[in-house]
Amino acid sequence: MNNNYFKRLISKFARYFIQGAILVIPITLTIYIVYNAISFIDHLLPVHYPGLNLIIIITTITLLGAFGSTIILQPFINYFERMMERAPLVKVIYTSLKDLLSAFVGKEKKFNQPVLVKINSTDEIMRLGFITQEDLTFIGIENKYVAIYFPHSYNFSGNLLVVPVKNVIKISGPSAEVMKFIVSGGVTDLENIKIKS
Repeated sequence: MNNNYFKRLISKFARYFIQGAILVIPITLTIYIVYNAISFIDHLLPVHYPGLNLIIIITTITLLGAFGSTIILQPFINYFERMMERAPLVKVIYTSLKDLLSAFVGKEKKFNQPVLVKINSTDEIMRLGFITQEDLTFIGIENKYVAIYFPHSYNFSGNLLVVPVKNVIKISGPSAEVMKFIVSGGVTDLENIKIKS
């Protein structure tokens, strides 16, 4: 009797501990990551008031964004980009980072068309991804193929595959929800997502 009571007590304790961990760990890690990001930004400039560096950097980036497309700053930006493109290794890093940021938050977002992709003709296994290029003729690939980016779960990486158009099924709904679903390993619920007919 005492042994059964002790087992139930341990089982209840373990269940409550896991529930507590599910509650505490995401909150703690989020606060930790945000704190470290702000702390890193705070040490970029020689200003010694907590949070002031963050305000200065956000204001500067916002002002550069506002004035970056004006006639005054555009020649300087064009000159800087030409300089970046002349250095072989720097060009690859600069253009890759610029294109990646533009794909997520720029005017021409690239991860805006979620799709289901049939992996091969024999199985019914499918992967979730995003169309990044529908026309690949600029690299000599015929129009029967599209470029699909497949993000990895629980990671900030992925694979780019060239897939036959016939294996791609477009999905309607918010791309951010699909990305969250993939990155979370499929444990996040998807709302308002439908396969396009």
